[in-house]
Amino acid sequence: MDIAREIAAKSPIALTGTKAMISYMRDHTINDGLEYVATWNSAMLQSHDLRVAIAAHMSKQKPEFVD
Repeated sequence: MDIAREIAAKSPIALTGTKAMISYMRDHTINDGLEYVATWNSAMLQSHDLRVAIAAHMSKQKPEFVD
């Protein structure tokens, strides 16, 4: 349950992305997977969750993500 709580506290976008990357990598080459991850990561740099995470880190607080 501790691990589940820790995972649940993370960004929903990051969790979705991690699941998508694991699924994609299962059926593709390493090079294809790395390209896919790079594309996904560049898109996620635009997300609101990243700003929330950075602000929380800088203020030494826990981030609160919107589901």
